[in-house]
Order: sequence, then structure tokens, then C-alpha cells
Amino acid sequence: MIKFKPYIIFVLVALGVGGLSALITKNNMNIYSTIITPPLSPPGFLFPIVWTILYLLMGVSAALVYTAEKKWNASLTVWCIQLGFNFFWSILFFYFKAFLISFIWLIGLLALIVTMIIMFNKYRKSASYLQTPYLLWVVFAGYLNFSIYLLN
Repeated sequence: MIKFKPYIIFVLVALGVGGLSALITKNNMNIYSTIITPPLSPPGFLFPIVWTILYLLMGVSAALVYTAEKKWNASLTVWCIQLGFNFFWSILFFYFKAFLISFIWLIGLLALIVTMIIMFNKYRKSASYLQTPYLLWVVFAGYLNFSIYLLN
């Protein structure tokens, strides 16, 4: 059980941050069905499924880095900061409907994700690879976010 403890903790932290963000914005999620969306926009029901998978991957990835070092390191601090950026993006977009500000925030999140991937690669390549779907999804989210800003 001790061997799996870091994995359980990091996954729960990632899922907890995502869950709290969803809880805060849940009454505003219907905005997606009321705004003009760009081509390639996925159906709304897909977002919680994708984000759950991404949060699981984020947690496992961070645990891989932690167990490789057997201690906290700078890359895990970046992991926490990007998780905070991720948390606030949903609030900016869904709660405040600040589409341009949320897009600019997303660019910051992308920079943090790239930094995290580079740093994770120093400890475990598999940890950096597990972040690739997250990076790709956030790039896609950037397309959606900026398009929604322009269309609305």
C-alpha cells in the first residue's frame, strides 16, 4: 500500500482540483449550449469525460516524478502552479464569461504545461509522455476559447 500512496494522493489532488472547479462553475456550464461555437466543437457531455481522464494522467505523472526522486522537487511545484491555472481558467470562462481574459490565461497555462513536460522529462520520460494528451487538449481548448471569443 505504501508503494501506491503517492499515486493515490496525486490523483486525488488532481481530481479534487478539477472537481472543485466543476462544482464552482456547474451552474454556468449551460453557457456552452447558449453561445456560438466554432466548427469541431465537441458535444458538452464529452468535456467531463476527457477532463477526468486528463486529471488521472496528471496525477499519475506527478506521482511518477515524485517516486523517481523520493522527494518534492521544482517540477512538482510547476505541476501545482499549472493545476492552479487550470482551476481558475474554468472560473474565468464559465463563471465570469471573460472569454478574452480566459484565452490569455490559457496561454499562460500552456507555457506552464510545456515547462512541466520538459522538467518531468528529466526525472521520468513516461511522466512527460503522460502529459502529452493534456497539452494537446489545452491547445484544442485554446482554439475553442479564442473562436468563442471571436464569435460571441
